[in-house]
Amino acid sequence: MTKKILFISDHGDPLAKLGGKQSGGQNNYVRQLAEALAERGLRVDVATHWSDPGTPQIERFGGSCRVIRIAAGRKEFVPKSDMLDLLPAFYKEMKSIMDLDTYDIIHTHYWLSGLLGLMIRDEYGTRIVHTSHSLGIAKAKATGQVEKARLRAEKEILGRADRVIATTPTEKEMILDFAGIRSSVSVVSIGVDRSFERPFSAAKGESPLFVYAGRFEQTKGILTLLRAFRIFLRHGRDARLILAGGAAEDIHPQSGLPLKARLRAAVAGMEDRVTFLGPLSQHGLADLFCRATAVIVPSYYESFGMVAAEAQACGTPVIASEVGGLQDVVQDGRTGLLVSAKNPAELARGMRRIASNPEFADRLGRQALNRARKAFNWQEIAADIHDIYEVLYRAEDPVFAGD
Repeated sequence: MTKKILFISDHGDPLAKLGGKQSGGQNNYVRQLAEALAERGLRVDVATHWSDPGTPQIERFGGSCRVIRIAAGRKEFVPKSDMLDLLPAFYKEMKSIMDLDTYDIIHTHYWLSGLLGLMIRDEYGTRIVHTSHSLGIAKAKATGQVEKARLRAEKEILGRADRVIATTPTEKEMILDFAGIRSSVSVVSIGVDRSFERPFSAAKGESPLFVYAGRFEQTKGILTLLRAFRIFLRHGRDARLILAGGAAEDIHPQSGLPLKARLRAAVAGMEDRVTFLGPLSQHGLADLFCRATAVIVPSYYESFGMVAAEAQACGTPVIASEVGGLQDVVQDGRTGLLVSAKNPAELARGMRRIASNPEFADRLGRQALNRARKAFNWQEIAADIHDIYEVLYRAEDPVFAGD
């Protein structure tokens, strides 16, 4: 029976404050899955880069879980785009301070971690489970940015991992198309934090309130959203848009406006209608989602789309880009609306459709809540992941090899 699991999340410290640089969906997934597995009696260590010198090297959380931070020669924030060169030092330090041969399963998160996992597999023979969180092929399709080293690495990881976890059927199809039938892929969803498990409330404000949560990056569709909101306001609607997330240093402390020139230009003339809140706690986000007429996820690509799941758990409709895993997380016309990515006019029409029809919005919200309770439950998800670990671990045991 599996007892000890090593997560590798190279740039995604599960205890980092959400909403900052390189701190978002992956960090959240790693923390919550580790804690849910700990509730099932497993011991989970998470190896991650030591990006904040003010944190201890080893920190406990979630009962039997630990974060083990690896400096790899640079105990400071390192952009994930620069971390490939750190992997040899990262692995050497892991070997020096951790008993890598004591883990039953290695579960890697993101392609850089996957490369570290393959190093362990090659040296110790430990079974590897891999979750991509995002795929280079999806990013290339959405942005035109082709990262050849990443694509080569991902193809090797997806082909050699003992089991790959896709978070949606769409992601599984993409993995199989890209990596071929050598990949053993299971679909296991992502859950939402208990902070978002709220009873349904139809009580919304008199004026439409739209909410965005995430990093202030172009690929997250934030400029598309601001352009769509400007179109929405032309129809004379009294509405507000709140954007939560980004890093605190991205927002001017006095004006509350973003520091990036492109975002300031996109907001010009709407300053009294648009609010940038900066990072919020999980409870703060849940409170905001519950107040919203709709939560907007206008990303160019998403393997899953955690915010869409969290909003539905609050009983709030979601308007999302029809890309990647969002096509599975949001059920068009049932729990929200799907619109074309990078299309402000179509997004504005979706916003008008929900804002102008309270009965429709109410129905979407109720259906979203019901689906979230079934589909995005961490206890069920941890049970599925645990079963995968057990199958792989038992296959290694000579007693079960013939089963």
